[in-house]
Amino acid sequence: MRSMPLSLPGAVLIEPTVYGDARGAFFEAWNERTFAASGIDVRFVQENVSVSRRHVLRGLHYQVSQVQGKLIRVLAGAVFDVIVDLRRSSPGFGRSLSVQLDEREHRSLWVPAGFAHGFLALADDTHVQYKVTDFWAPQAERTLAWNDPALGIHWPLPTGTEPVLSEKDQRGQMLAQAETFP
Repeated sequence: MRSMPLSLPGAVLIEPTVYGDARGAFFEAWNERTFAASGIDVRFVQENVSVSRRHVLRGLHYQVSQVQGKLIRVLAGAVFDVIVDLRRSSPGFGRSLSVQLDEREHRSLWVPAGFAHGFLALADDTHVQYKVTDFWAPQAERTLAWNDPALGIHWPLPTGTEPVLSEKDQRGQMLAQAETFP
């Protein structure tokens, strides 16, 4: 496994070692010792999978209590994955970062607690797996506006195409009004 720290403090892109042969391939998606040696020493309590069609945009989500760290992986399809640092004490506060995750490269994104997370599905039948460090708490869930100009996110949507959004995601808060972390 190779871990690559990203430009926002604590965020890490992980590339597993893939062993392939005529039958297919094998790789470790999670190994507590290996990840801890890379600075990701966490306990996961829940695993979720979402299935989306092309141009579905989910996020940018976070919880203000029962704050979650997330390990994101694409099982099928591809996503334009985005995180936003919401920790006021961080030098990255208010900055966004994006990476592409897909089924071919098997990469994972570690999103530390204190970040908002979202993605745009780039293919039909995209399956995204999330391992999280705390349980879902609907009363604590918040949504940051996906299209807040202050975040500088350039979503790769074809000209004239609007993302498919849930009602909750349509009501996301601008960063200037959003609840953040110390």
